[in-house]
Amino acid sequence: MGKKIRIKTEKVTMEAELFETKTANAIWNSLPIEAKVNTWGEEIYFAIPVKMGPEKAVDVVKEGDLGYWSQGNGFCIFFGKTPASTKSEIKPASPVNLVGRLLGNPKDWRKVKDGEKIIIERKT
Repeated sequence: MGKKIRIKTEKVTMEAELFETKTANAIWNSLPIEAKVNTWGEEIYFAIPVKMGPEKAVDVVKEGDLGYWSQGNGFCIFFGKTPASTKSEIKPASPVNLVGRLLGNPKDWRKVKDGEKIIIERKT
């Protein structure tokens, strides 16, 4: 069973589970993290204080996946199509390390806008 985290903004609070990977463990060890949201289509991303290289990086994700974008030291929440997506696939800007999965309705993240504060913390 992975480690549980809570991701919070003013409009959305959701639990998620981190996978058992080196990248996910590095994120866990850096919590709590506070940042400002950037949006790209139906993806939220923001820089975090974790520097990791690619770890089985993928160029297609599923709705509800959490990713780490090594090119920008970014944490990504995928809740739908990005500008790079095709009709049938959700595509990040470039490959990401899959680090976890949302445990709620991914579409709730549509309420969150650029510049909003976001916090990731350990769920206790």
